[in-house]
Amino acid sequence: MSERMNNVMLLLVSTFTAAVGQLLFKLGLNNASSPALFVSGILIGLGAYAASTVFYFVVLSRVHLSWAYGIGGLSYIFATLFAAFILLENIPPLRWVGVAVIFVGVILIGLS
Repeated sequence: MSERMNNVMLLLVSTFTAAVGQLLFKLGLNNASSPALFVSGILIGLGAYAASTVFYFVVLSRVHLSWAYGIGGLSYIFATLFAAFILLENIPPLRWVGVAVIFVGVILIGLS
């Protein structure tokens, strides 16, 4: 596998893991009345965020910040998908348009 593909894969893992962290934060906060669920959601979410940061640091040591940070926009897409399909949040059409614009932007940055 090429170095560029390795970096893309690490960024995918990083952005996905960051979005998982956000999802876990939300799940923990939604269960604030249950101390065990609240604390576990927050702590596991922090662990996911920490793992995401480690992957991101590896990529940053290899590529330009402007490229890596642009690809990081995938975390917005992942978080919106989690909100819609796991949390069953109602996502208005205009927000989906925004997600599509971010996706196109990430593709353009990835190709540069």
